[in-house]
Amino acid sequence: MKFFLDTANVEDIRKANDMGIICGVTTNPSLIAKEGRDFKQVVAEIASIVDGPISGEVKATTTDAEGMIREGREIARIHRNMVVKIPMTVEGLKACHTLAAEGIKVNMTLIFTANQALLAARSGAAFVSPFVGRLDDISVRGTDLISEVAEIFHAHGIRTEIIAASIRHPMHVTECALAGADIATVPYKVIEQMTRHPLTDQGIEKFRKDYEAVFGN
Repeated sequence: MKFFLDTANVEDIRKANDMGIICGVTTNPSLIAKEGRDFKQVVAEIASIVDGPISGEVKATTTDAEGMIREGREIARIHRNMVVKIPMTVEGLKACHTLAAEGIKVNMTLIFTANQALLAARSGAAFVSPFVGRLDDISVRGTDLISEVAEIFHAHGIRTEIIAASIRHPMHVTECALAGADIATVPYKVIEQMTRHPLTDQGIEKFRKDYEAVFGN
């Protein structure tokens, strides 16, 4: 399973990229708004750091296929690695079909059922983004959706990649990897959490003390 970073914070992207663990970035209108910067400027800066798929979403106020197609073309022109992120709706499927036919990669987002994922894949989406954490919030096991989508895609030879989104904690990452997600897009804080274990800290401290006892500082 590959890792994308789910953020529009350039500094966090630089830190994760320096670890050599991420191969893409996903953003959304909320993440862009949180940074308080121009959308195109932020996305272009991200593209200069990470050489991989970068999802830029159409405006939250754009609900018609024509508008999504127009904005999708603009997003695709920002950089060769841009992926147009479109919400899962009837109009979104229409926009996805048109953009995919033009060779523009689409990430269909806000996926909450296997049927939605299947429709998105058949409309030409390069990626589908099932939201794990938001399903957990309503007492539905989000990783079960990842398993269902992975099984369906495998059974029918569908090459659309599954991005496990709305990741809240390290166990989500482990469970999504076991469930067959191709990619997990995670906040930087979850990456940091994944690096830690109390036994690792204890081991480092013991090695330090043993070394200093023999060799000093």
